[in-house]
Amino acid sequence: MQFSGEGYIMKTRSHGEKSAIVTLICPEHGKVVGYVQGAFSKRNLGIYQLGNRVSFNAYARVAENMMSFKGVELVSSHITDFMQSEEKTDALLSMSRLVDACVAENDDLGDLYAAIDGFFTHIHDKNWLAYYSFFEFYLLDFLGIGLDIGRCAVTGTRHDLRYVSPKTGRAVCASVGEPYKDKLYAYPKYIAEHNYAPREQEIANVLTMTGDFLKRHFLQPHNLQLPQNRASLLNMMKIKL
Repeated sequence: MQFSGEGYIMKTRSHGEKSAIVTLICPEHGKVVGYVQGAFSKRNLGIYQLGNRVSFNAYARVAENMMSFKGVELVSSHITDFMQSEEKTDALLSMSRLVDACVAENDDLGDLYAAIDGFFTHIHDKNWLAYYSFFEFYLLDFLGIGLDIGRCAVTGTRHDLRYVSPKTGRAVCASVGEPYKDKLYAYPKYIAEHNYAPREQEIANVLTMTGDFLKRHFLQPHNLQLPQNRASLLNMMKIKL
């Protein structure tokens, strides 16, 4: 069994003195875990950094064995972007740990990969945090707990949508939700409109909502928790607001 591709490094774990077990997220193959001999040698040290995009050849003698990666080459790196920003580092660590916890090997990622790729592609842009929030939104959809924000759950209208129910994940229009607004999430309008230039308050509202749904519907049932770096990211956002 063998194949080639490109992917982002989501996790590295030491294996012996200089080798590593590396987790990649790829458009064609989903999450791929493989052994890399000499990953932490002086020659290769700059390659195996979290968030780097690499090309690789993967092979295994039989399908049941762990893959081995050969011929790994660096395609792109944003290490300077992460080194210069604590917020970006927290977002990167949060993404990598959520992917590790929520995605099984070889799963079809669908729109989730595009959201991950968008985050790294735009990490140097002013609105990079919006791309991270799209990642969490599509992660919910990937896990089968996606939010239904196309129409009001009560009236069926597509107009004046203002809230999201914490129980059902469905949109609620202003007239229906107003009496209960303190118990509802804010409607993620920029997500629905695919607008990548929202206000930070809107992003904070979305991350509060997606975090609660991830925690209640996936992480807690699997005895897992939200990444601590994600909490740090959200706290830094709230301090600035």
